[in-house]
Amino acid sequence: MVMEVLALGVLVAVFVGFNIGGSSTGIAWGPAVGAGVVSKTGAAAIMTVFVFVGGWTVGRNVIDTLGEGIVPASVFTLEVSIAVLFFIGLGILVANVFGVPVPTSMTAVGSIAGVGLATGTLNWATMGRIVSWWVVTPVVAFWIGGVVGRYLYPYLDRYVKVDRSPGALLVLDRSGSLPQPALGPNTTSRELVTTVGILLICCYMAFSAGASNVANAVAPLVGSGALDVNVGIALATLAIGLGAFTIARRTMDSVGNDLTELPLLAALIVALVASTITTFLSWLGIPISLVMATVMTIVGLGWGRASRTATVGDIARGEADVELSMNALTAEAPSDVPRMGEERPEELTEGADLVNPRAVARFVSLWIIGPSFAAGLSYLFFSVVPLV
Repeated sequence: MVMEVLALGVLVAVFVGFNIGGSSTGIAWGPAVGAGVVSKTGAAAIMTVFVFVGGWTVGRNVIDTLGEGIVPASVFTLEVSIAVLFFIGLGILVANVFGVPVPTSMTAVGSIAGVGLATGTLNWATMGRIVSWWVVTPVVAFWIGGVVGRYLYPYLDRYVKVDRSPGALLVLDRSGSLPQPALGPNTTSRELVTTVGILLICCYMAFSAGASNVANAVAPLVGSGALDVNVGIALATLAIGLGAFTIARRTMDSVGNDLTELPLLAALIVALVASTITTFLSWLGIPISLVMATVMTIVGLGWGRASRTATVGDIARGEADVELSMNALTAEAPSDVPRMGEERPEELTEGADLVNPRAVARFVSLWIIGPSFAAGLSYLFFSVVPLV
């Protein structure tokens, strides 16, 4: 009987990891896929590898927090672990059905907190620490993006920006005795370097997704002692990879096309900032959302770039009416970067829309609904069913 229950627990963990793969792959690789840097299949394969590396290293700290920090490990009997994992997966599935990457860490914490509230075992100090970082993270991501957009992006755009050229990035030169890789017919050296940089940073982002999200799929089972932590990490990786190759295709479209049409440079900056925030907090053992850090960095970067139409002094004195243009990052870069306050707002409205406000509103609403749905179901279930 115990083996049958454990098998059910493993199936539910796979269900959770599958949905995590659908959500996290979209946020990690959506900008690169949208920019044409990598295919959806290639993104899924690379995502799986680096999720395992992130989970095997930094992710162990998050497993400890979810497995015994929010509620005592003794609460996680095998039956309780299965129920918690089911609510985590259900909360994530609600958002994946709509093609929106949900903050999986928030959903996992909500489900576990529901157990603690229903049984009176919730560690309020740990929850306060986690929630405080949830509040701080989007603010920090927005302002880092804003500072980079206002003070650095125009200069980086002038020297680093490379548009994707038609045709293959690399080809095989068969003129010699052995085929050798060579630049494509329209590829420049700068384009190759920038594209490789994008891929490296997206790999880093996949690593941070593994560090944060592997725990969400298996922490209750590891906390209960039903699974060894190494086996749990391997199981979660396989499940996340399965989601990356299947339902993640929709969330990659959602992030890469509905939310933003990022230039390569902007995608590089967003991935670097969001993955660094997520990896650092995962190292501290904080279950954190890669989704929020990414989206708020995008918005902050666009806001900062658009705010260059006025100086800080003008804004502080109320003498400037700054028009927030969310397509500022796609505007054509001037040959000489104007000083602060010298650009005209109309010069930043000629590119494609950077952010679709309706997409952002849809993302934010489901970020709230998904975790709340999981927490509410968990609380009601454990209040009625005496598993603990």
